[in-house]
Amino acid sequence: MVNRTRLNLVKMAAVAAVVLLGSAALHAQDNVFTGTNTGADRIRIATANFRAGSADAGSLKQIFDSVLFNDLQNAGVFDLVSKSLQPQSMPGTPQEMRLDEWTATPVSAAYVAFGSLSVANNRVVVNAYVDDTHNAQYPQVLGKQYTEAGDENGARTIAHKLADEIILRLGGGIPGIAESKIYFVRAGGGTKEIWAMDYDGANAHAVTHLGTISLSPRVSPDNSRIALSSLGKDGFQIRMYSLLLNRPINFPSGGGTNLSPAWASNGQLAYSSSRTGDPEIYVTDANGGGARRVTNSRGPDVSPTWNPKTGSQIAFISGRSGLPQVYIMDADGAGVQRMTDGGYATSVSWSPNGQFLAFAWDRKYGPGAPGGQDIYVMEIASKRWIQLTNGIGRCDFPSWSPDGRHIVFAVGSGARAEVWTMLADGTAKHKLAGTGSDMPNWSFR
Repeated sequence: MVNRTRLNLVKMAAVAAVVLLGSAALHAQDNVFTGTNTGADRIRIATANFRAGSADAGSLKQIFDSVLFNDLQNAGVFDLVSKSLQPQSMPGTPQEMRLDEWTATPVSAAYVAFGSLSVANNRVVVNAYVDDTHNAQYPQVLGKQYTEAGDENGARTIAHKLADEIILRLGGGIPGIAESKIYFVRAGGGTKEIWAMDYDGANAHAVTHLGTISLSPRVSPDNSRIALSSLGKDGFQIRMYSLLLNRPINFPSGGGTNLSPAWASNGQLAYSSSRTGDPEIYVTDANGGGARRVTNSRGPDVSPTWNPKTGSQIAFISGRSGLPQVYIMDADGAGVQRMTDGGYATSVSWSPNGQFLAFAWDRKYGPGAPGGQDIYVMEIASKRWIQLTNGIGRCDFPSWSPDGRHIVFAVGSGARAEVWTMLADGTAKHKLAGTGSDMPNWSFR
């Protein structure tokens, strides 16, 4: 049963110690290159409709063709040739490929993906190829067979695997995200449970059935567990849910209110705890053992996130100097640096390459101020930032994709919250999950 009083206290703790900050100079917002806004030409690639290799392949082939096209289009590194511009031919094997049809204007493809899909013994079998259209002598850069269960999910899975293989080989050696998952909070019936969906919003389903208020899902680096904060008889506590056993597993209660868990790449866990009265950041092992306090300041320290690249630094939100600001520190609490210089900042997330922070920021926060809460990205070395959202409503809870090219985030709040995604330069925004969906977290891979 929802304890509204406790919930309100938690919300207050997250934004507590709000004292107006003295004015400070803001940093220029220019020349922040997140990897998708470098100005480099995108690779022009065509995805031919695959040839049906068996009489019952029709509907699964359509799903496969559509998912493969969308995965490559969403990758942020390709210029996809429109299906309407493609030749009528449907090569199923390398011998059937006529490269001149795909290099001619207006197709002008540098690469073309093609092949066949058949169903045999209740299995989907895809023979896939990718040709370099400008290398007539040795065009093939990929030739591979995939097999999955003979249903819609199997066809989608093969399309995701092929897309990730193409992105890895042609997109600069960085693995794609088509097989990654997004975990999020879904409200309904007076409770909030943890849900999961594919990176593109498909296959959304409930993971937990705890019958209470669960917040801040964070999937472990090996995708075996989800750390979350859940309301129980002792208030909000960190709980651990096994994705292998499909049930909660033991994690010790620490006293006070415990929120916003965050995994390090080595399996350590950081979270915020008010066990001593004032919310501070604690670090434990994956099972909750050896908890040690790493911040010690007046005002709440909340929302930790690890540097995934090194595992030796933590970014967090602190109200120690007034309004909540973004800080970074060493994992032992030393070397604290303030990163934002005003406004009201929340929900920081560290990019996979360790170079950027994404966070929600109301730069003009205050009575009568015209500001709104949007998603920003800051380059840590220079403290330069760029604003990624504007005019789509209150934005919060950014989380980086494992390739660092995308950010998932929440738009709106409460029952009207939705989960959206965008490229890390703020383009290609679109909704993934409808109202009642909040606090998304992208899996490590």
